[in-house]
Amino acid sequence: MELGELMRHLLENRFETASVLLFVVGLAGMLFNRNLFKKVVSMGFMDSAIFLFLTSAGFVEGHIAPIIADPSVPATMEVYSSPLPAGLVLTGIVVSVSFTAFSLALTQRLYKKYHSLNIDEIMMRAQKSED
Repeated sequence: MELGELMRHLLENRFETASVLLFVVGLAGMLFNRNLFKKVVSMGFMDSAIFLFLTSAGFVEGHIAPIIADPSVPATMEVYSSPLPAGLVLTGIVVSVSFTAFSLALTQRLYKKYHSLNIDEIMMRAQKSED
């Protein structure tokens, strides 16, 4: 595959490409950061990447939203896009916001108890408090 052909393919699928890059940024943040707050933010990046990918996969050029404006006109399924990806994304957003709020609450409690957001320091202090 030539470089020009690869670039053309990436630009044609720009939303999928952006979602993969965003997911990789979030994954790198989860793997390489020791700060719990940065891990929660990285998880948000990964969530957003998945939502972007599902939304872009559900979009079909030339199709419209499945809302019947005029009931007297017969509707055919060929002109409507599937509402399933939008429903999945909305459900995922609710779960993501709930998970983020819960994670931040736990992070705040850990900070109040151990005075650090570094996961290594928290584990070390937790082991010292057990002894």
